[in-house]
Amino acid sequence: MIDGEIMQVEPENLVTEVLKLKHRDYRIVQICAAKAGDKMEVTYSFGKEYKMVGLRLVISPDTEIVSISDIYEPAFLYENEIHDLFGIPIKMITLDYHGNLYRIKQEAPFRG
Repeated sequence: MIDGEIMQVEPENLVTEVLKLKHRDYRIVQICAAKAGDKMEVTYSFGKEYKMVGLRLVISPDTEIVSISDIYEPAFLYENEIHDLFGIPIKMITLDYHGNLYRIKQEAPFRG
């Protein structure tokens, strides 16, 4: 990957691609979700020195994705947030708040 590139990946390939970055000494920078029409985009950003790269999932809102928190421990916070605010099911989060990371009145308010 080149600096600034965002590579689209399928959910079943996410862990493999994340492991490749981990083994190349990239650190997790952030995970972001956004509604894109009738789909959801989940973008994982990684950095190494002054280089940034990303992995992007384009999924239906009900597509279950696998957590990367066993690879990058801090990812559990982003993943809980994405689950709470967008309703995207994420399995195997190392520290799963089960929809209770935030106190919100409406379930999955950013789901649309």
